[in-house]
Parts: sequence; structure tokens; C-alpha cells
Amino acid sequence: MVERLLGLLPDIATAFWQTLTMLGFTLLFAVVLGGALGIVLYLIRPEGHAPRVALYRTLDVLVNVVRSLPFLILMVAVIPLTRLIVGTSIGTAAVIVPLTIAAIPDFARLVEQSLREVSRGVLEAGEAMGATTGQIVRKILLREARAGLAGALTLLTVNYISFTTVAGLVGGGGIGDFAVRYGYYRYQPDVMIFTVMLLILWVQLLQAIGHYCVRRLDKR
Repeated sequence: MVERLLGLLPDIATAFWQTLTMLGFTLLFAVVLGGALGIVLYLIRPEGHAPRVALYRTLDVLVNVVRSLPFLILMVAVIPLTRLIVGTSIGTAAVIVPLTIAAIPDFARLVEQSLREVSRGVLEAGEAMGATTGQIVRKILLREARAGLAGALTLLTVNYISFTTVAGLVGGGGIGDFAVRYGYYRYQPDVMIFTVMLLILWVQLLQAIGHYCVRRLDKR
């Protein structure tokens, strides 16, 4: 068993890097685009700082629709878009497209919920001092909600590690694909167990880091 695992270390390293690549780009786009969308949803909601009821309801429905789609169905449905963006529907780069499409509304909703938890009294104090909407977002909302945002990012990261395991269906590689190819198709349960344990340890580490950041940022 040990010799077999040692022989597979280069393949495991490659799979780990593929998962890290998919996750890294997905989180980057989710934080930038999903974060911006979440802020917009918070601001234009009926009781927000710049209410746009019709636009909010439209975006709200779109976010809910995308979030309700099983990832496997979404991945197949956006194959034409994936080909248009990256030129292919298979491989690690191709998987990043549906992962990003799924992650943006997920993180947007988490951001909106985190901003809703900011004390109304703090916002009213900023408004009373004549702060603009941009200043309220940058200097009050994001600062006061940073612990919740750190928790949201941790949750998103852990969830999307599991999503990357579906990447093997389109040749995207990754740890999940490695576990299926070597552990299931080649009837090597020891490889499957090792890979699962590796994923568990990775998730536990990320969760611990996330909890530490939340504790450090939470000033309540």
C-alpha cells in the first residue's frame, strides 16, 4: 500500500494542483463579481440606501434560479458558453466557467446576508454625518461586516472543494477525479481512502483558518 501511494505521489500532486487552480480562480471571480453583486443587492433592496424594487426583484430571482440548479446540470447547460470563453468544454480551465457561474450568486447572497447584520444604528450615524453611499459601503458596511464576510468566504471555499470533485466528468482533473479513477475504476480502495482523508484534512485546515480569521475580525 505504501509503495503504491509513493508511486502515485506525482499524480496526487498534479491532481491537488488542478483542484487548487479551479478553486483559486473560482474564488477570485466569486469575491470580485459576487461581492459586488451582493453589495448591489443590499443597496437596492426595498429598504436599502438606493431602493430599486423592480431591479432588485429581477436580480433576486436570477440569483435564486442559478443557486437552485444542481451543479452537474449547470455544468452541462453552460457547455456552449464554456466553449465560447475558453475554446473547449473539457479540462481544468473549462470547469472554472461553470464553477464561477455557480459561485457568483452563492457568494452574492452570503454577502447580502452579512451586510444585513450590520447594526442599523451605525448606518444611521454615518448618514447623519453626511456620508455618501460609497463611503457607507467602504467605511461602515464592509468594516462592520468583515467577520461575517470572512465566515461567508470560508463556507464558500469548503462547499466548492466538493464541487471540484465533479470536474472529472469533463476531464477537469482534480483530487476527486483522481480518487474515482484510481480508487474506483482500478479497484484500489486504499487509494480512495487516502484521497478522502487528504480532502478531509484540507477542509479541516481551511475551516480552522476561517474560524481563526472570523474570531480575529469579530470585535463584538
